[in-house]
Amino acid sequence: MRGPLLFAGVSVRLAEVIEVLDAAYPPRLAQSWDSVGLVCGDPDEPVDSVTVAVDATAAVVDEVPERGLLLAHHPLLLRGVDTVAASTPKGALLHRLIRTGRALFTAHTNADAAAPGVSDALAEALGATVEDVLDPAPGGTDLDKWVIFVPVESADAVRAAVFAAGAGQIGDYSCCSWGVTGTGQFLPQDGASPAIGEVGSIERVPEDRIEVIAPAGLRARVLAALRDAHPYEEPAFDVFSLAPLPAGVGIGRIASLPQPMPLREFVARVGAALPTTTWGVRATGAPDLPVTRVAVCGGAGDSLLDRAAAAGVQAYLTADLRHHPADEHTRRSEVALIDVAHWASEFPWCAQAAAVLADAFGDALPVRVSDIRTDPWTLGVN
Repeated sequence: MRGPLLFAGVSVRLAEVIEVLDAAYPPRLAQSWDSVGLVCGDPDEPVDSVTVAVDATAAVVDEVPERGLLLAHHPLLLRGVDTVAASTPKGALLHRLIRTGRALFTAHTNADAAAPGVSDALAEALGATVEDVLDPAPGGTDLDKWVIFVPVESADAVRAAVFAAGAGQIGDYSCCSWGVTGTGQFLPQDGASPAIGEVGSIERVPEDRIEVIAPAGLRARVLAALRDAHPYEEPAFDVFSLAPLPAGVGIGRIASLPQPMPLREFVARVGAALPTTTWGVRATGAPDLPVTRVAVCGGAGDSLLDRAAAAGVQAYLTADLRHHPADEHTRRSEVALIDVAHWASEFPWCAQAAAVLADAFGDALPVRVSDIRTDPWTLGVN
């Protein structure tokens, strides 16, 4: 990442800001249904400031200076949008932004999954130390392991063929394989044309067992290369689809507290760490339950209740918990639930994102976090 000194005394283009944001919150981490990235604005135009908020509401847009960028967590255009006419609420916001040279950029589920991301910021606000990802995203390319059995004298030719087809690449290393010599046995049946042995007679042959990995997308190419190079009429081989390994990114985090505390104290800690909302902080569980490790998920997290129940934690903090999923969880798990407002759970991310930009651009690009509460719930009665 480029340091702030590179930008001292020069204007910063929107494209440069996008480059930094995409590096911090890679778009490939976004869910397939999501809409992330630049919503409006010219990447070649300069940006004079950045305002960070959870939601692009009218009040937040009003405080974004001309030629400023609004970095929002939640997409403005996502569900059921087929017009941005100025006569519609969302269209009116976009028109106001565009007329004054302001831009809008969204980092949503890609910011949820990134490391650090939304849930890291939530854990940090609680003073908790992140240890693991609650729902890891698979990393890397889908891989196959090929196990090929070939006569010893033909092993090098088969290796060379599958390597040329794209197998055997591990990081910066090519032609990677593993092998061991054993004995292959087969009985050619009527109609066979064996390269070795005779029909009706059991044959035992010294063979190499060759193991290589290859991207699953190259399966047809590797198979064709194997068949072309193998001396047998019917080569013996196995193909195993390898399980994806976690890449350190994904939704939610597992974190440890600085010291054990009863659940009631942890709930109070949550209330003190997050901005106040009419939703408040709700919890289920024994008040004296000792809490040392917690799962956290910024935003709606009831889809991860099973993950939290199996994570070896005493409490799970998230937002938007519905009655029935929470009720079912409490019937089968002793993991306490803490439910907060969706906006409050994601607000700590704003400071994290602002710090990413401040570290990259320094004084060349003023960055601020909007203190407007965009939580839609504004009135509560206890």
